[in-house]
Amino acid sequence: MIEASCHCGAIRLELAERPAVLQSCNCSICRRIGGPWAYYHPKQVAFAKGAGTTVGYIQGDRTLEMHHCPTCGCVTHWESTDKENADRMGINAGLIDPADIEGLPLRHFDGADTWTYLD
Repeated sequence: MIEASCHCGAIRLELAERPAVLQSCNCSICRRIGGPWAYYHPKQVAFAKGAGTTVGYIQGDRTLEMHHCPTCGCVTHWESTDKENADRMGINAGLIDPADIEGLPLRHFDGADTWTYLD
């Protein structure tokens, strides 16, 4: 199990396993957040603390709901609002202890234009 926590600790996530890869996206919101993403099936993610307290934000094409801690403001995760893609969620890998994700490959995704990997 891998743990992820916002800066103040109000939101703590338990991730079923170490991700195989991290992804950096250049879409309008991800480039502002700046953190790489780790992807999981929602059943692989549990709230150890702060369930139901994050603040959601739905942007643009309204397919993703970004969540952040109401206390420290750290973006914690995103959830799909599209039922066809409800089997995937993104966890801000910046919330994971660097030792737990050390050495993982980082893929670069062009979410701003081509929707393809750049590497």
